Amino acid sequence: MRYIEGINRKRRIDFPQYIDDYITDKNPLRVIEAFVDSLNLKDLGFKLAEESNQGRLQPC
Repeated sequence: MRYIEGINRKRRIDFPQYIDDYITDKNPLRVIEAFVDSLNLKDLGFKLAEESNQGRLQPC
């Protein structure tokens, strides 16, 4: 079974701001996010790196 992914930080929430607005441009999280997004998990040997059409549906 795959893990449940968290919400997208750019997704609109109940407040007037986006979660992404709370993270400044100079926050180290930006570098970590860019690094992780650049990884090819399948090439690194992760068995469940490809998305499946089965399982829990993600909210829109």
